[in-house]
Parts: sequence; C-alpha cells; structure tokens
Amino acid sequence: MNIFRSIFLASALSLSVSAVAQHHDAGTQEQAANVFITLGTNGGPEATHNRSQPANALLVGKDLYLVDAGDGAGGQLVKAGYRLPQIKGIFLSHLHFDHTGGMLALLGQRMQLNARNKLSIYGPPGTKAFIDGLLSAMEGPREAAYGMPRQEWSANVDVQELVHGVVVELDGVSVVTAENSHFKIPEASGAPEKAKALSFRFDLEDRSIVYTGDTGPSEAVEELAKGADLLVIEMMDIPAVLANVRANNPNAPKKMMDGIEWHFRAHHLLPIQVGEMGAGAEAKRLVVTHMVPNITDEAMAQRYTSEIAKAFKGEIVIASDLERF
Repeated sequence: MNIFRSIFLASALSLSVSAVAQHHDAGTQEQAANVFITLGTNGGPEATHNRSQPANALLVGKDLYLVDAGDGAGGQLVKAGYRLPQIKGIFLSHLHFDHTGGMLALLGQRMQLNARNKLSIYGPPGTKAFIDGLLSAMEGPREAAYGMPRQEWSANVDVQELVHGVVVELDGVSVVTAENSHFKIPEASGAPEKAKALSFRFDLEDRSIVYTGDTGPSEAVEELAKGADLLVIEMMDIPAVLANVRANNPNAPKKMMDGIEWHFRAHHLLPIQVGEMGAGAEAKRLVVTHMVPNITDEAMAQRYTSEIAKAFKGEIVIASDLERF
C-alpha cells in the first residue's frame, strides 16, 4: 500500500472512530429493533426554524434505510444516532426537491468518508437520470479526492426504478409500491402525467408501516395501507395555505389562484381527508408528517388532531423531528 493511500485511510479512519464513539450508544440500543424515525417533518419547500425538510429513517434490525432525503437529511440522521456509511438503501417517493435535496450531500459525504458498501437507491421513473446527474456534477471533486496521488473515491450506487405494484424483497422487510395521485393531471386537459409519485408499504416481521409520501386522495394508497399498524401520512391545511399565498401575492390573477387551489386539493390531503384515508384503510395508528403550514405550538397541533379524529378513531400523532415509532 503506498504512503499516500495509507495517510488517506488513516485520516478517514480517525473520522470514523470519533463518529462511532459519539454514537455508539444510540446505535446499540436498538440491536434488532424495527424502528421508523421521522428525521424531518416540514412540509416544504420553504425551510422553517423548527422542522427539517422531509426525510425518514427505517431501521430493520441492523439495516438502515432512508425514506425520502430532503435537505439536511444527513445531519438529522447523525442527530438520531447513526452515520452515513451505515445507510444500506434509500427509497425516494418522488423527485420534488424538498424530498431529494439532501441526496448530493449524502452521496458526496459517503465518498469523503470512504464508504465502500453498495448503496441501493429506489424511486419512481426518472430516478436514474436524477442520480446520474448528481454523480456527473460530483466528478470534479471525486477526481480531486483529498489531493493525493493514486487516491480515488467511488460512489458504488445501484438505482432501481419502481412502478405501481412492484415488490422489493430485502432482509427482514418486504416493500410494496403504489402509484399515488401527487402528479394527477386534470382529466379535461387530455395531457399525460409529467411524472410519477410512489407510496411505500414496509411489511416487517413484527408490523407493517405505510408511508404515503406526498399524495392527494387515492384509492390505491388506501388499499396499500389496509390494516397497517402505522400509517405515516402527509397533511395540508389548504385554506390556510391559500390565504397565505393570497397575502403574499395580493395582485395574483384569479386564473392563477384557481390553478394553485386545484393543485393543492388534487395533490395533497386536508386534515379530514387524512382521517378518512386512515379509517378507510383500517390503520391502527396515524403519524402525521409533511405538515403545511408549519405546526408551531400545541394548540395548533390539537386543532388538527381534532379535525382528523372526526373520521379516524385510532391513535393520532402529530410527529416532530427525530421521533421514533
């Protein structure tokens, strides 16, 4: 082994040892547990002071997966007690930037930490082109590495594009996909949909967890979530968001505002619709995330919980960042 590579490996190892020591306790507390962690619960795309962009972690025994990876996902993962090289796979529900903004950092930091394990990335059609574009943008820093001769980094990623009804079998978990309504196009337009968005069902040995991602009302998602122990679901207070849009754009034409309202109502879920989907799916527990507007106090959370409870009689949790389920 040449001296430059030895120096690089020693440097990477020192970074790894300090990180492992810092997070050893959190990493060993859940030796064989199946845990879903809401890393970021903000509704995006605008950043907020108290919630990170949409991202989640799923721990299946000792295997770590991300479910969406909004901006700051890597930092949130560290706060939860894990390290980037531990990630075995990433599931992307769709390619909006609030759900994918952390991918460049995740890929780049894997290189800088000299992570050699394969990273599997699953997402809707378009995911491969998205990841290829990020890797292309990283080519200069990849070649430069730490500036030492005969030293190189490798991404080692495998991208699999998924469609409705696909089943991915992994150690300890079976993942089922459903296409949802987040990119639904008005029927009268006659135009094809521009993209696809997915919801995921994770069937574990001890329970089932369904993650809707962004979606509007959807029979396919309700069917996917049938009997789920945990339904992690998005929510938007559409009247409140529309009022905010109008306040910030007082001269907006009516046609534009009508289009925005159609988009919100077709592609997202009102609090009462969250309850209706949970009830229709006969889910045991709802975890509400991707909240718009940002929920900032207990009174606000209770108001939305009460609205959801008009349709859903099970347990309802308004999630915070870094909560474990």
